[in-house]
Amino acid sequence: MSAAQPLLVEHPSPDLAWLAKMREDIIDPDLPIVDPHHHLWDRPNGKYYLDELLADLNAGHNVVATVFLQCFWAYRTTGPEELRPVGETEFVASVADEAERRNVPQRVCAAIVGHADFRIGERVDAVLEAHIAAAGGRFRGIRQVTARHPDILASIATPPPFGLMGDPAFRAGFARLGTYGLSFDAWLYHTQLGELLDLARAFPAIPMVINHVGGPIGVGPYRGKRDEVFAAWHQSMRDLAACPNVHVKLGGLAMAINGFDFHREVLPPSSGELAQAWQPWMLACIEAFGASRCMFESNFPVDKGMCSYPVLWNAFKRIAAGASADERTALFHDTAARFYRLTT
Repeated sequence: MSAAQPLLVEHPSPDLAWLAKMREDIIDPDLPIVDPHHHLWDRPNGKYYLDELLADLNAGHNVVATVFLQCFWAYRTTGPEELRPVGETEFVASVADEAERRNVPQRVCAAIVGHADFRIGERVDAVLEAHIAAAGGRFRGIRQVTARHPDILASIATPPPFGLMGDPAFRAGFARLGTYGLSFDAWLYHTQLGELLDLARAFPAIPMVINHVGGPIGVGPYRGKRDEVFAAWHQSMRDLAACPNVHVKLGGLAMAINGFDFHREVLPPSSGELAQAWQPWMLACIEAFGASRCMFESNFPVDKGMCSYPVLWNAFKRIAAGASADERTALFHDTAARFYRLTT
């Protein structure tokens, strides 16, 4: 397929009327949660700003804090190109400030992860410093999206170049994270986990977290080959688990790229259906990395295309049902709070 046009994977937009058809009682409603991965935007497929986020946070689960992840939104439209992503941090900080003014009980956007193009080398210092200044004490790290496959084109606003993590220019800038005590969020596909392993070994002092369970692909040439994908993915994840600086976010599997297709059903999935589909992947991560390096994430509003916020967290609680009390605390709160240096 590589010689032909790549498969375009369109992610479904949230359909609130459809999602409302699945209602569930909240499992363990008092369990404190840090949601370490959500976005804010106003795009043609829907708006997700403070009010929309709060509607989800107040749907029954005890979410005490959230972490914003870069999504190519609200960039500056003027000034030096490398500084334009700072506009996103400025916008998110203003949302966090608004939540505080409104006495919102949750610590909304308590941590902010922004974007910088590491390929500009040491010039990235100015970008990192601008993010830190704009965030009002909330800036924690950088995500430079690396997810790319020659046969698949997902709905990523700015598709990255191939082999980005091995680019010497990328690594020159990446090294500057250590100078500022910042972390790295890695969004990639399972076919690229070996590239991340090489990066993690080269920079053992920089905390890294793999987004979305390592991006197992379930479409295009991988459709119908879930067992084969799982085997390759599992080995790569076990290799990465040997790097103490690497963590994993357990979530993001409600994206079209993963091939679960819940959005094509007449009714939204129940938490039991989600747990059954996702449990093998998430339990494998917990087994390899330990609860102290794993954190459940919502990836909203992206995953809202396939499931609601209350049902999503119910599914995670079902998946973690066999964990000890300390492990559950880590998975839902402590790992994220420690990684992103939150006080909750």
